[in-house]
Amino acid sequence: MATDFKSIPIIDVAPLLAKCDDPKMVQDPGVREVVKQLDQACREAGFFYAKGHGIPETMVKEVRNITHKFFDLPYEEKLKIKMTPAAGYRGYQRIGENITKGVPDMHEAIDCYKELKQGMYGALGKPMEGCNQWPHYPPNFKELMEEYISLCTEVSRKIMRGIALALGGSPDEFEGERGGDAFWVMRLIGYPGASTANGKCTSENDIGCGAHTDYGLLTLVNQDENITALQVRNQAGEWISAPPIPGMFVCNIGDMLKILSNGLYESTLHRVINKSPTYRVCVAFFYEPNYDAAVEPLEVCVRKSGGTRKFEKAVYGEHLVSKVQTNFVT
Repeated sequence: MATDFKSIPIIDVAPLLAKCDDPKMVQDPGVREVVKQLDQACREAGFFYAKGHGIPETMVKEVRNITHKFFDLPYEEKLKIKMTPAAGYRGYQRIGENITKGVPDMHEAIDCYKELKQGMYGALGKPMEGCNQWPHYPPNFKELMEEYISLCTEVSRKIMRGIALALGGSPDEFEGERGGDAFWVMRLIGYPGASTANGKCTSENDIGCGAHTDYGLLTLVNQDENITALQVRNQAGEWISAPPIPGMFVCNIGDMLKILSNGLYESTLHRVINKSPTYRVCVAFFYEPNYDAAVEPLEVCVRKSGGTRKFEKAVYGEHLVSKVQTNFVT
C-alpha cells in the first residue's frame, strides 16, 4: 500500500540490467540491493526514478525534440493522422479529446500500440487491430520512435525481472504466458502552457491529465526538463511533485501489477498540471502483459499477504479495451 511518502526514490538500476539474464543473478550483491530498493519503492510509493537505464541521453532528448516539432505543426497537418476507432485507436487526438473520469484533458497526443494483425486475438483483439499512424514530418519520426520503443521494451523487461524477485518469485514470473510477448502502449503527449488571462494563472482549472492509474505493469516517463507538472498522490491525499531529473525516467506501476502482487504493490493515482507558461512534452511508454494474458494474483503474493486472494482474474486485453473505449471523444 502507498504511504505518506513526501518524495519519490531514485534507484540506480544499472547493476540489475547488467546481470538480469544471468542464471545466477539472484546471488549478485548489486542485484540484491536494487531488488530491495524496488520492493521498498513499489510498496511505499508505486513510483521511482530509474537511473542507469542505459538508453543514450541523446536519444531520450531527441524523442522529446521531434515530438515538439510535430506538435508545432498546424492542426490540419496533425489531423492527417487523426485517431479513430477504425484505426484501432491509433493516431493524433486534439486537445480535450482525451477524457479522464468524464472530464476533458488539456493535452494533445499521438497514441501508439503494439500492432495487432487482423484475427490475431479474435473478438478480444478486434477493437485494437491496426497499424500505428506515424507522421511523415518531421522526417525519421517513425524510425526514431520504433528504435526507442525497442529499447524501452528491453529496459522494462529487465526491471520487471527485478520486481519479480522483489515479490519473492522467480525472475521470469512476468514472462511466458504472462508477459513473454509483452504488449506495449506509447503516448506522445503535449501540454499547452498555463493560461495567464487577466493576469491570473488558471492552471488549476486546466488539468493537463486528470487523476488516474496506469493499466499495465510498468510505465517509463520521459518528460521535458525544467518543467515540473507530474504529481503523485500519497495516502494522506497530498499531491507530491515528480520533477524531471536529467538522464532518468520516472517509473510507476500499473493496475495489472497491483493484481499480480495481490495488492502488495499499489498502482498510485497521478495527474499532470502544467503551471508553466511553456509548452511541455512527455513521452510515456507503458509495458504491459501479453494482450490475451489472464492476470491473477501470484501464489507467492497471496501467501505473503495473508492467504486471501484480493482480486479476481482479469484479461489484460479486456481491461485495455474497456479503458480505451471510454477515454476518447472521436
